[in-house]
Formats: sequence, structure tokens, C-alpha cells
Amino acid sequence: MDSMNANGHDTSVVRMENIVKRFGTVTALDGVDFTVNPREVVALVGDNGAGKSTLIKILTGVYTPTGGQIYFEGRPVQIRSPREARALGIETVYQDLALVNLMSITRNFFLGRELVSKIGLIRWLRLREMHAQTQTSLRDIGIEVRSPAEKVEKLSGGERQSIAIGRALHFGAKLLILDEPTSALSVAETRKVLTYTLNAKERGLSVIFITHNIHHVFMVADRYTLIRHGKLVGNYAKGELTHDDIADLITGARAS
Repeated sequence: MDSMNANGHDTSVVRMENIVKRFGTVTALDGVDFTVNPREVVALVGDNGAGKSTLIKILTGVYTPTGGQIYFEGRPVQIRSPREARALGIETVYQDLALVNLMSITRNFFLGRELVSKIGLIRWLRLREMHAQTQTSLRDIGIEVRSPAEKVEKLSGGERQSIAIGRALHFGAKLLILDEPTSALSVAETRKVLTYTLNAKERGLSVIFITHNIHHVFMVADRYTLIRHGKLVGNYAKGELTHDDIADLITGARAS
């Protein structure tokens, strides 16, 4: 997990050191360290209330840490808003996907980043170009859509996740955060999303996969970071732990 190269340079995509977050008298995070390296899928695992969401909200600028430091691509940064996180190259796909049901796949893909032409006061969307880019970008990570003009409301849960993942890739994300991406999906849809996750890694992204599903961790993660009650349990490489080991560590049934 060491992110330093032979010359002592930090090669990580993101490194969070000694992160503390207090809400009044409640300590939600207590000295948590978390690192993601290039082209790596790191599973952030913990039970409900363990602090996973709080840590990610600090990384994405929703919360300000009470203490600790974040480094992005080796530089110390302060991330004060989701807009600043996105400007760095951090894209988050939440459980409640930020997709507009009545809009097309393409319009959702380019939401807030539409291709527009303008002559004088007249503006229009370059829809044909947007459709083509949407279809190509999705196909690049193994996703075939019936038509990029189709409304999002007609898509399955797995297809919706795929749109969000493809969008992050297309717009140059460096770090993709997937927040419980398989929590409400069927077995077949889950398998697709896990495949898309691995395809994103193959195309150069680093991925944080937030989950409490141990089976999915084993299918995609290169490394696991386990937290419990706001504290770091440990970092483990793929193959170091069994399913039972992880379950015991996140519930506290055994010491790290």
C-alpha cells in the first residue's frame, strides 16, 4: 500500500492522513488514514454507521474535516465543495443517482456540460454530436445502449449506473467513487456493474468501491480498507483475508 516511490515521491492518486471529523461532541472519524493508488480499486468496507460516508463526504467537499490532511496526486489540497472535488477529477456515483428521468441518456450524460453552438443570440444543442460521443464512450467500457436518445426512466438500475460510470470516464475523471452501487440490483445487473467497474480501472481510473457486501469486494477490489466505529481497522491486499475474516473485522468479532 506504500504510495512512495524509490525517490520518496508520493505516487498516490489520493491520500488522506489522520482524518478526524467531529459533529459537536460526537466523533464520527478518529484518525483515519486512507490511500488510493493509480489504476487501483479500493473497497471501503464497514457496517452501517462505521464512517464510510463521512470519509467520502470529506473527500468530495461536502464536509470539512476537523483535523487531518488530504493529498491529491501528491499535493496537499483543501476540498471545500463538490465543485472543487470535480475540478480535481473526483467523480462520485451515489446510490440515488443524479439522473433526470425525463431526459434522454445523452442529455443526462452531458448534464451541465452540453455542447452548444451559438450565432448571435441564438443557441442550440449539438445533439447529433452529443449522441455520437455518448454511444462511443459507453461502448468503450463495454456498454451498449439501445439508443442514446432513449429516456433514462426506461433504463434498469444497472444501466443507470453504467451511464454514470461512462460519464465520469468521458469527462476525464481520475478518481471514481461508487457509493453502494449494487445495493438494489439483481444478480445479473450486479454482475454488469462489477464488470463496468473493472473496465473503468483498465481504462486508467482509480476507483473507490463503497460497500458492505463482502462478496462484491472479492470480485473487484485490489485492496480493502476496513473501518469500524469511525476508526481504521486496517488495510489489506487482495488475498490476505477470507470472507469470514472481513466479516469478523468489520463487526468486531476479532481484532485486526
